[in-house]
Amino acid sequence: MSGIKHLSIIGIGLIGSSVARAAKANGACEQITLFDASEDVRIAADALGLGEVADSLESCVADADLVILCTPVGTMETIATTIAPHLKAGAIVSDVGSVKSAVFSALSPHLPDHVHFIPGHPIAGTEKSGPTAGFATLFAGRWCILTPPDNEADGEALKSLTAFWETLGSTVEIMTIERHDRVLAITSHLPHLIAFNIVGTAHDLETVTEGEVVKFSAGGFRDFTRIAASDPTMWRDVFLHNKEAVLEMLGRFNEDLAALQRAIRWGEGDQLHAFFERTRGLRQSIVDAGQDTDATNFGRDKTKD
Repeated sequence: MSGIKHLSIIGIGLIGSSVARAAKANGACEQITLFDASEDVRIAADALGLGEVADSLESCVADADLVILCTPVGTMETIATTIAPHLKAGAIVSDVGSVKSAVFSALSPHLPDHVHFIPGHPIAGTEKSGPTAGFATLFAGRWCILTPPDNEADGEALKSLTAFWETLGSTVEIMTIERHDRVLAITSHLPHLIAFNIVGTAHDLETVTEGEVVKFSAGGFRDFTRIAASDPTMWRDVFLHNKEAVLEMLGRFNEDLAALQRAIRWGEGDQLHAFFERTRGLRQSIVDAGQDTDATNFGRDKTKD
């Protein structure tokens, strides 16, 4: 058991509302308090019965054992400065963002020494947003990466946070902040950037109408549109706050894409076939690892991804 009695969730979108639902469904805590900057979202969360909806950040975190920030990375520094004086001694502060270096830089200077700060990232999600989009099984069978600083690497707070995510159904992996951001740059951030770009290109083509794009979309393009439907604010912040790793992966991608372009131009069928066989093998590895069911951080594929 995690030992967490009072859970505070800041940001009641897809992830925040799913954390609340999963915590309730799995008995991960005794009390849930939520806050969102949007009054409309707070009203919706109250109607959904996700927990006690606070009217301020300060009251949301008061007496909480675990505070999870489920907001865009760009908002976190302001939130940290607001909640810092109201966090009780021994509280755990974490987040769900897909960029960890920026989160650590934004929060750590402002949090008091008497709390435990452990950044986190559940590898789960869909292209949907808002409190009605969440569901209790979002994290079941999914990875949750925790990136504790050195002073929290072997502490009781890490054990407690690990147990919390395991109660929600996740398998926890401990990783350094730097490694997390490099891994996610290639497995999540770059695929999203490519999807946004492909859908944008299709939208801007002068020789193909929007109606034709919609009418004749094949499976691959439909998958790209699902990814490209993800929250624009969240992804803007991801790319701005993980730009070094993303640009590194984008450079490598462009080099590989240029090689494929040459192979197509010169009719090098054997090279294309060998490349496609290699990538097909990676796809099968993902399926074998059980990472192609339910919801993931890529949006939705034909199994709900």
